[in-house]
Amino acid sequence: MKIPESLLPLLDQGIIDSVVRPLMSGKEAQVFLVMSEGEQRVAKVYKDAQHRSFKHRADYTEGRRGRSSRDQRAIAKGSKHGKEQEELAWRSAEVDMIYRLRAAGLRVPEPYHFVDGVLVMELVQDLDGNPAPRLGDVEMEPDEALSVFHTLLGEVIKMLCSGVIHGDFSDFNVLLGADGPVVIDFPQSFDAAQNQNAKEILVRDVANLQRFAVERGITDLPQRYAQEMWELYARGDLKPDSALTGHHRASERQADLRGLLQELADDERDEMRRRGVPA
Repeated sequence: MKIPESLLPLLDQGIIDSVVRPLMSGKEAQVFLVMSEGEQRVAKVYKDAQHRSFKHRADYTEGRRGRSSRDQRAIAKGSKHGKEQEELAWRSAEVDMIYRLRAAGLRVPEPYHFVDGVLVMELVQDLDGNPAPRLGDVEMEPDEALSVFHTLLGEVIKMLCSGVIHGDFSDFNVLLGADGPVVIDFPQSFDAAQNQNAKEILVRDVANLQRFAVERGITDLPQRYAQEMWELYARGDLKPDSALTGHHRASERQADLRGLLQELADDERDEMRRRGVPA
């Protein structure tokens, strides 16, 4: 097996001891099984922009943190510096989100290192200690599928309570570990309060989760979980343990979505300033 060039510096620095084998390849990255600090872990190697196939990328990167006004202008102009900054932000987005979501108690892998654009993190394992399969590759009875659906719906709720939308949620971005499902793949995740596409993308994420349930024989699920979730979030009433009915009726008064997102973003910036965190 030829070791990817991007992993050689990590071998030289002793961050990983050896590369065991390729584990999977997706539209954004290749994942390798590695040995690190005496245990099996995974190393995620992000593909260059020209080799990624994720569609409508701009919908997800709008309003991401950490950009100076100079960087924002450069990105808008498509300059060399702008492209470099956009690529750096894309590669670092996942590790930032994983730390943020783990702190909020979500079921995501534990990150260990992020070096030269390579993320080394926990290997999610099945009951036999093997790399856990993707949920979309697992056959299960409707009762088990319904339990998994509600567990993952709860994870979407907790994400949104943390101000985060996954952006590419599906049964192929969930691993079925020994103690239940673990959500993976966050490079396209974003702050809900800073992106005008937030509600639309949340609805799509939850629709993908509902599709998984239907394909496992569950045909009587309510269809409006995402709309109910978003309205609770917009009112400031969404909690990590909120119980949704899925039978949502839109409010009589239509909200000014752009104004709402701006208000949420302003509140978030004010809170960051209060805590002494650069906005």
